[in-house]
Amino acid sequence: MRLTWVALLAALTLTTPAWACRQALVLALDVSGSVDGVEYQQQVTGLAFALSHPEIRAAILADVEQPVVLAVFEWSSQNHQYVILPWTQLDSVSALDGAIARIENHRKVRAGLKTALGTALGFGRALLQQQASCWRHTIDVSGDGPSNFGPTPHSIYARAFDRITVNALVVGNPKTASGEGRGIEPGALLEYFETEVIRGPGAFAMIANGYADYARAMKLKLAKELEPPIISEAGGLNRRPG
Repeated sequence: MRLTWVALLAALTLTTPAWACRQALVLALDVSGSVDGVEYQQQVTGLAFALSHPEIRAAILADVEQPVVLAVFEWSSQNHQYVILPWTQLDSVSALDGAIARIENHRKVRAGLKTALGTALGFGRALLQQQASCWRHTIDVSGDGPSNFGPTPHSIYARAFDRITVNALVVGNPKTASGEGRGIEPGALLEYFETEVIRGPGAFAMIANGYADYARAMKLKLAKELEPPIISEAGGLNRRPG
């Protein structure tokens, strides 16, 4: 049985303290050396498009009393994690529109060529620790290659990663300026993210066919992440399967 966020959180508050927000969502954008300026802009505009889609807007604004809070950062090497959008409560149309505008108007801050995925996940965890009163904690990480520098995702997960679900948007078949494909084969890259990166109840990875497909894939991914959990007929609370 499915419940709306309003009904679900009302039921939960009968037995638990009220939550300040229903979901804290961190979006992490890959700006490592494999991502050129055009591809980076496709990520930024793709994310703005996805957040602007009527289905996603409706999901975000479904319960403004216990809103979604959103933060966005870009990442590459161990020394580069740059916050594009600090924590923002998406509790009104104007708040959502303001967040979208800030994301859309951002320009990449170049710093480092490596892919320090573990460090990026640790940075996302630190951001989520600022939102302890939220019911769900989610990191949504985008990437077009495996980690090649710094701690691995698994080593980061060994350090207090409770209550956090990590989902991945895998960019397969990115193109060079000449139009040639580069990087690891998409199926193998998806398997890497499914095996080494995603974690937590209901975690999943979704693939985009190059950065030109980023907007479509991100919209589908956000729709899945923002769905309320399933309430079983027995009264149990379950996360939606990946």
